[in-house]
Amino acid sequence: MFIGVRGHDFGRMEIETLARFLHDQGYEAAQIAPWKAFTGIESVNDITPEKRERIRASFAAQQVRIPVLGCYVDLGNPDAEIRGEAVDRLKKCLAYSKEMGAEVVGTETSYARPDPEQKKAWFPYMLDSVQRVVEEAQRLDATLAIEPVCTHVLDSIDAVLQVMETVQDERHLRMIFDAVNVLEPDNIGNQPAHWTKWLKYTGKYICALHVKDFMLKDDDSYEPVPLGTGLMEYEVISKWLHENGRDLCLLREEQIPEYARQDMRFLRSL
Repeated sequence: MFIGVRGHDFGRMEIETLARFLHDQGYEAAQIAPWKAFTGIESVNDITPEKRERIRASFAAQQVRIPVLGCYVDLGNPDAEIRGEAVDRLKKCLAYSKEMGAEVVGTETSYARPDPEQKKAWFPYMLDSVQRVVEEAQRLDATLAIEPVCTHVLDSIDAVLQVMETVQDERHLRMIFDAVNVLEPDNIGNQPAHWTKWLKYTGKYICALHVKDFMLKDDDSYEPVPLGTGLMEYEVISKWLHENGRDLCLLREEQIPEYARQDMRFLRSL
């Protein structure tokens, strides 16, 4: 397993500066959203061939893997124009990922938080978008990774399995597992069974894990906290990682910089 972090959690830097900084902090990997992580890149259209090569060379020189190129778009939006732009952006990133040395291009499936009826209505749009992007991934021999979130269109084990069984291409379509993002309030007190079920049915599709922790404030709003100090229970996930023994990256999200060393110790304990 490799220990990594979401690159832009430490703020935007020059390409070479961020690669060196992450190496010096002890990270072996980083999820990179170029327009969030790097100065001089404001959108996907700014990722020129020269910058793609700088990213590849800089991170390789610092021995920091890029397991995920983050390009989060609205794949389930019922507006055809918005959805089309999302698909086109992902296709560009798939091509760029090969040149940058990134292993997959990762995305969630929604921006909005649709209600149950909207999720049902928007699911075919999301599925069609995924299929269109996977077609390009197949052509390029690149990989798309989708991330389920309980408040998005791709919101459950059943939804993930429906997409995977429809596409039928584990080489070019994978899943990023963010446990916090699929932890609904009703399951906070039932986490061992919840994670056992998620990993049993979707574990074979996982290419990377996001790791974070949280508390709920008095008004039930979400507050990120250092790993191991909040409501998340990682014992079942840790056991699954050891039993599977695969070459997976554990990517710290919502890193609070002053707790980075403490969080890294927790990640290594997993």
